[in-house]
Amino acid sequence: MTVKKPENQSRPEWELIVRARKMPRWAAAAALAMFVTFVILGILLGSANTGVYFRFADQIAMVLLGAFFGGLFLLLARPRLRVGRAGVAIRNFFSERVVPWEIVDGLSFRSGGSWARLELPDDEYIPVLAIQAKDGHHAIAAVERYRELEARYGLPHVDAH
Repeated sequence: MTVKKPENQSRPEWELIVRARKMPRWAAAAALAMFVTFVILGILLGSANTGVYFRFADQIAMVLLGAFFGGLFLLLARPRLRVGRAGVAIRNFFSERVVPWEIVDGLSFRSGGSWARLELPDDEYIPVLAIQAKDGHHAIAAVERYRELEARYGLPHVDAH
């Protein structure tokens, strides 16, 4: 006999999940290039005759520095936007913030902006790095789908005019 576990009702269901398309590819390539460069430098440290004696520990440190800097580049691949009944979840480089629909004033692209931004009350906003202008049609489709969900779950906006 199998017992079915009840679904976790506290975990929100996301109807839209968006990630940038081009930036993660560039981030992965830059991270790999950074790591390979530091590995090569670490190898060359042991054989170069510069007048300074580099030990094996120095070579290992160069490789670890390459891994560290490569990891920093990989942070560019983290941005994500999730939208659902619970609100809008925005993850940029380090943390994720879930914004309830009650305080969302919309999603916009500034003229000449590189990414979208979630508008909040009092002229505040959160950058949405998951929707990049350079992603073209992917970004347009993401904004259109976001606006459909905002019309369904968001609060109605009253014009002040």
